[in-house]
Amino acid sequence: MKHTEIIKILQTEPTLHEITVRGWVRSFRSNRFIALNDGSTLHNLQCVVDFENFEEEVLKKVTTGAAIEVTGLLVESQGAGQAVEVQVNKLAVLGEADPEEVKLTILSPKRHTLEKLREQAHLRVRTNTFGAVMRLRSKLAFAIHEYFQVNGFYYMHSPIITGSDAEGAGEMFRVSSLDSKNPPLKEDGTVDFKQDFFEKETNLTVSGQLEAETYAMGLGKVYTFGPTFRAENSNTSRHLAEFWMIEPEVAFCDLDGNMDLAEDFIKYVIKYALENCADDLEFLENRLLQEEKTKPQAERSEMALREKLNFVLENNFKRVSYTEAIEILKRSKPNKKKKFKYLIEEWGADLQSEHERFLVEKHFKCPVILFDYPASIKSFYMRLNDDGKTVRAMDVLFPGIGEIVGGSQREERYDVLKQKMEVMGIPQDELYWYLDLRKFGTAVHSGFGLGFERLVQFVTGMGNIRDVIPYPRTPGNAEF
Repeated sequence: MKHTEIIKILQTEPTLHEITVRGWVRSFRSNRFIALNDGSTLHNLQCVVDFENFEEEVLKKVTTGAAIEVTGLLVESQGAGQAVEVQVNKLAVLGEADPEEVKLTILSPKRHTLEKLREQAHLRVRTNTFGAVMRLRSKLAFAIHEYFQVNGFYYMHSPIITGSDAEGAGEMFRVSSLDSKNPPLKEDGTVDFKQDFFEKETNLTVSGQLEAETYAMGLGKVYTFGPTFRAENSNTSRHLAEFWMIEPEVAFCDLDGNMDLAEDFIKYVIKYALENCADDLEFLENRLLQEEKTKPQAERSEMALREKLNFVLENNFKRVSYTEAIEILKRSKPNKKKKFKYLIEEWGADLQSEHERFLVEKHFKCPVILFDYPASIKSFYMRLNDDGKTVRAMDVLFPGIGEIVGGSQREERYDVLKQKMEVMGIPQDELYWYLDLRKFGTAVHSGFGLGFERLVQFVTGMGNIRDVIPYPRTPGNAEF
């Protein structure tokens, strides 16, 4: 029999028609009131059982975590907290859950730590917190595709396995079919990758940008949205070894156009979340407010979650050159009083999260886009400015999180790009195709990368990036 999702039932007026609903039991009180949830919404549906009409053996199996199907009339609720409820005529237990085991898992009413929930990633999405986070994640992914499709972008699938390092940092996971214990060796003792599956050394991608550039120079406007991988041994609340990236690339677009695109895009997806995920955002905001009460006053957020999201929507992003930002930071109180962990002493310093958050939260009090960074601290593909020492790079900085977007105008000049690759030690033989692109109708083009988990973390207010991805991959952890 066809069943109806709880999110639709809760929006329906009482009816004399029978409905069927399936879900997991959140609680069963007084052998009479079942709180049922099917994951479609934060809210439970109350199902009222007349226990005299059901066998005791069946009711004993209606325990927290059990999967059940109920059929009955949708009527006006007599209790507080819900407009409608189901008067149960039929009840079937589809999958039992042992009450004793449930007490030891995340499904028990006892509040578990987020760390504990990560140990049971196959079950944690049944909790209110992770149900809300993952529904928001899904809606944000939809909004991203909708934004680009409505604005004339073409979705391209960049390769997961690659022979090139887009960032030049070397922090990549190797892909190989060779016997790890006894690989074939060349005469000099090094691994003979000619005998490997791809006949060369290959890795998991760190970015789809370079490939996206080639498509932008044929289709005009493209975007990638897929998994990327970094073998960076950063065991922090801001890093993952596997994460999803959104990377638009646009032909005939300079840095100013790139900054316009980033701001418009971010505001669109945040606005979509506010308009389409009200219940989940309200729940997560209240959760955060309770969490904040346990912190010292100085560590509490100045804005509630939805206030912070509206703060981004209602403020124009302040555009500030790196040079101006360095001067502001050098003169700032935290720097003068040595409160920064990384002191700013001279031009050329690589900004840290503490500096980025100071600019956004304390100095400008709005989202900030920094641009024109020193060439020495940025990637080889960024367009060199006429001063010879800065590049057309930009980072979008947000309150509470720091950098959320990194992008640039790409170096479209063949000779300049070739020289930069030589200076930075980027192997030209591996990226011959990327260089060649500059020989066949080269043009100004730009793009950026947005780590999807950073966006989800900002919108949900979760403190650890591991809590906004279904199965986090981090140093020492590849469970499930």
